[in-house]
Amino acid sequence: MTSAPRWKTGLLDGVLLFLLSGALIWPLFTIQYANNWGSIESTFIADARFLREHWPNPRWQPLWYGGTRFDYIYPPGLRYGTAGLSKLLSVDTARAYHIYTALLYSLGAVGVYLLIRVGSGSRGAAWLGAVASALLSPSFLFMTHMRTDAPRLAPVKWSALVRYGEGPHMSALTLIPFALAASYLAFQKRRPAALALAAVFSALVVAHNFYGGTALAVFYPLLVWAFWITHRERALWFRAAAIPLLAYGISAYWLVPSYFRITATNLEIVSEKGNVWSIWVALGVAAAFAATTWKLARGRPERAWPVFVWGGFVFFTLNVLGQYYVKFRVAGEPERLVPELDLVMILIAVEGLRRLWTRKSWIPRVCAAVVIIVALGTSKGYVRRAWTFYTRDPNFHQRVEYQITDWLANNAPDSRSAATGSLRFWFNAWHDLAQLGGGSEQGLLNPMIQPAHWELNLGPDPEHTILWMQCLGIDLIIVHYENSREFYHDYVHPHKFDGALPVIYNDGEGNVIFQVPRRYPGLARVIDNRVLATLVPMRFEREDLRAFADMVEKGPDAPTGTRFQGTDVLEIQATVQSGQSIVVQMSYDPAWRAYSTGRVIPIRRGVMGQMILEAPPGEHHIRLVFELPLENQIGRVLTALSATVLAGLFWLGIRRREASS
Repeated sequence: MTSAPRWKTGLLDGVLLFLLSGALIWPLFTIQYANNWGSIESTFIADARFLREHWPNPRWQPLWYGGTRFDYIYPPGLRYGTAGLSKLLSVDTARAYHIYTALLYSLGAVGVYLLIRVGSGSRGAAWLGAVASALLSPSFLFMTHMRTDAPRLAPVKWSALVRYGEGPHMSALTLIPFALAASYLAFQKRRPAALALAAVFSALVVAHNFYGGTALAVFYPLLVWAFWITHRERALWFRAAAIPLLAYGISAYWLVPSYFRITATNLEIVSEKGNVWSIWVALGVAAAFAATTWKLARGRPERAWPVFVWGGFVFFTLNVLGQYYVKFRVAGEPERLVPELDLVMILIAVEGLRRLWTRKSWIPRVCAAVVIIVALGTSKGYVRRAWTFYTRDPNFHQRVEYQITDWLANNAPDSRSAATGSLRFWFNAWHDLAQLGGGSEQGLLNPMIQPAHWELNLGPDPEHTILWMQCLGIDLIIVHYENSREFYHDYVHPHKFDGALPVIYNDGEGNVIFQVPRRYPGLARVIDNRVLATLVPMRFEREDLRAFADMVEKGPDAPTGTRFQGTDVLEIQATVQSGQSIVVQMSYDPAWRAYSTGRVIPIRRGVMGQMILEAPPGEHHIRLVFELPLENQIGRVLTALSATVLAGLFWLGIRRREASS
């Protein structure tokens, strides 16, 4: 009897691993709202709901940060996966988010199995690595706070997904081994279809999360280096370059140059800066690794996999544990990459155990068996109680996050509010409501939003805060007192508005909505050009804020009207006299165009990061349109060309397989 082809056993193993992993986290497939209202998953649920309501391609997100490009908020993978699944299954986006992330999480063990089997050729090692990735976190041996934070030693990636809402990162983590396995096959066997798959999976990693993309950017050069020194084939460089180029090509429709710039700027808000000594240490370690592997593995193809595994272990250990113990930091937040550290520790442990098992002596095999039994034994508590770690909240309608936003949707749907804490995270989970901030500090186009939030949460002076709100077009301030059930309680001085502003909502449970004095509703104001010319670049001083607030709230007696048509068009009604302009309290972006009676109205950036429309005298009905930026137009062409090349590679791979059979 002949054995089954390798691909058939691999497929069977993959299906079985997927089912076992899915069974381990089964409650996640069934949850609508978890009783975890401080989780950042709210951001992704709200983002996907917005996309579902404005399907398929909103260009502008008018609800967050005074407006920003929809693409800037987050990479498209999770938001489109969740929104598409929500539409397909006719479930709300909270349920769709949990289903989508649970599906990808269940595929995680399959990806690890595939990578190890492709790299080592061992089915047993692949099974061991896959099971370990589903049950264990080796980082617990070195990071005390991670171990003590884990219920029943549940893996870090499980906690990151279920407890802390890191759906995008954990989804990207699942896809990384698939991208690496396909790249391994493309380098090893020169398969065009594998090269195409490597590009597709690499693009999917970045499309879900930039920390996942960062991890792949570490793994991939290591894999290229491992193959170059062991195989010494010049053609490798062509394949090695083709994969990232095609991956970027199919991402080019959204991953435009300005996205890199805005992401780098926002990264300064959410992470500490790197330090010079860490860069020099990293370069030194890289040089030492290159020299050592060159000496030990040059021209030895069988050592490609060990070189790659050791490289991953060295550099992720340096980055993550280096930060933990000695404050090593090149860029970003290294501890966000603990799940990737777990992956490389599992890879190197499995490779070591595989080599012990292949020894002819029985002693190494016994040692390997003991290590496996002890390691897997630590997951006993997690496995036995895996389903008990999930907490549902079927009464989400009674939560303050839902009740306040529902009240606003019914009573003040066109207002822009200043929300904080968990309310800010969930503010758009059920309704289209504009707010000062957004779900996370990503995609910020107007730098004035951050100091305004600082003053709102931390400042003691109500007048200073009110001036900020008037400058940024905020109608309502939502405050949570000490007895509120809101999760975070961000206000240091929650009573500062008492008596200073009128109350329009008080639920008697510590949640109050104050009204900001504004002359007219809406986002547009007619202003005096002479006053505008006297304004200086914003220094965040009270005098500067008062000057701008007086300009928009005490300027010409000229009421305006604003109304959004969808997400990308704002209609403005205004009458402008000689020597006047219009300020639109929405973030400036060069892709905005203003039209009135067939005439193009010039737009420029104001000192508050908003738009100034230089309209001529007269009564105007202005259509302010966010047009598809040129870089996105070029990106769409690159994506179409790259997709054509990928289709050709798949077709070539099929033809070669048919010819060989």
